[in-house]
Amino acid sequence: MKVVSSNEVVKYIKDGDMVAISGSGGSGSCEAVLKAIMDSFLQTGHPCNLGVTCGISPGNLTDDEVGMNMLAKPGLVGKAICAHLGMGRVFGNAIGNNQFPAFAVPLGVMNHLYRAIAGAEVGVLTHIGLNTFADPRVDGCRANEKAKELPDIVELVNIDNKECLLYKSFPINVAIIKATYADEDGNVSLEHEAVIGEQYNMAIAAHNCGGIVIAQVEKVVPKGSLKARNAMIHSSYVDYVVVAEPDFSLGEYNMPEYRPEITGDVKIPLENVAIRALDNRKVCGRRAAMELKCGDVINLGVGMPDSVANVSIEEGFSSDIYLSVETGPTGGVPIGGVAFGGSINPDSVVSTAEQFDAYNGGSLNMAILGLAEVDEDGNVNVSKFGTRVTGPGGFINITQCTKKVVFIGTFTTSGLDEEIKDGKLVIKNEGKKKKFVKNVEQVTFSAKQARINGQEILYVTERGVFKLDDKGITLIEVAPGVDINKDILEQMNFRPNISDEIKLMDERIFLDAKMNLKI
Repeated sequence: MKVVSSNEVVKYIKDGDMVAISGSGGSGSCEAVLKAIMDSFLQTGHPCNLGVTCGISPGNLTDDEVGMNMLAKPGLVGKAICAHLGMGRVFGNAIGNNQFPAFAVPLGVMNHLYRAIAGAEVGVLTHIGLNTFADPRVDGCRANEKAKELPDIVELVNIDNKECLLYKSFPINVAIIKATYADEDGNVSLEHEAVIGEQYNMAIAAHNCGGIVIAQVEKVVPKGSLKARNAMIHSSYVDYVVVAEPDFSLGEYNMPEYRPEITGDVKIPLENVAIRALDNRKVCGRRAAMELKCGDVINLGVGMPDSVANVSIEEGFSSDIYLSVETGPTGGVPIGGVAFGGSINPDSVVSTAEQFDAYNGGSLNMAILGLAEVDEDGNVNVSKFGTRVTGPGGFINITQCTKKVVFIGTFTTSGLDEEIKDGKLVIKNEGKKKKFVKNVEQVTFSAKQARINGQEILYVTERGVFKLDDKGITLIEVAPGVDINKDILEQMNFRPNISDEIKLMDERIFLDAKMNLKI
């Protein structure tokens, strides 16, 4: 093990290497090493034409020169294979504009692929992705036109008359992982990390492919000072250690200040988590929360679904359910926004690959996820909109393996202005962009597969609730104050089925007071 500077370690990365990069949005990004790669490329032209692979791309949802945005220089990256591509918007836009070919692989599959590569296995054989854009009969995980020039990375196979997908392994030459400490022997610990993500599997994959492992840490500690259970990656797998002080100019991004409540070292009162004002997000969160049952294990997606966590705290039943995040935490309250992936007061934190072992087998009772685009068949798109490419993250694993899925979101977007007044929804200005379209641009959730699986699917908006059935989607509830024709049907590019027993959404949802909701 060698302690080297971030600038020095770059010389060990060769042109054309496939580089695995740990991190998850605003958590656990190897900022110092990524910046050194960028600087070296801009100054010398090397390393160049890199392949890059990651789970949830590091970034802060801006054009800032952080995370994967630093690798978006023309010529630096030659190919990307990631689960989520858009946390760095410059990086995502480069893919949308065909700067280099990119594949978007479901997050659970991506993590299991790292494990398969580490074990010298041919790939991951799974049902995950059938009838979505990951299916080779659709897009085969291709995130842009440029990727059509490359061979398939996923293959349809049939075993015992059951369709499966084989996602193929590929060599990893370099693993760059974010950790907390390295001891003088090179053993690496993760005790301050909000997410125990792909670090271990990436490191073993690179090592067993004959590549190198670079660990960025806060500091080097004396030999023997790390507890064995904290030393997640043994020194025999670590080649270089880069010591990097947190960059406090990044603010909340990458959590430069250690927060012990997100690793379980301390518990804080959940009352400190802000209660949302009554708005359309809270309306959706409240209606989704009404589907919860005591003892449920639930996955909450990023964005609007985090309002469900706030509702559970305000209504006093947060301790009666178990909120889970695909990156590894279960229990407590998931963190929203850029820092999505960690949880406040988690009961347990496992690796992302281990979490998806449970998810894929059906451990979740329910999932509450974002709704960006829905079509007349009930398919949902959250992964591609024109040249804006994000990828699925854990969306495909979760929506194909969970007994009950609730999609939530506003009915329209882009300029939508609403208020909740006198117990009714008031639409002051309609959004310019309709979310309910004839055909989604990309199938991230397959209604066809959900019907095959026998899942219960709801689509919750601030003005109405739909359910998936054999005919498509059916309107089953409307909000008080909403005109079905003007506010719902005229704002859709197709005509849904309307239930013969259509109901009014619970009026308590639209009152600026506790619902006294019991689950």
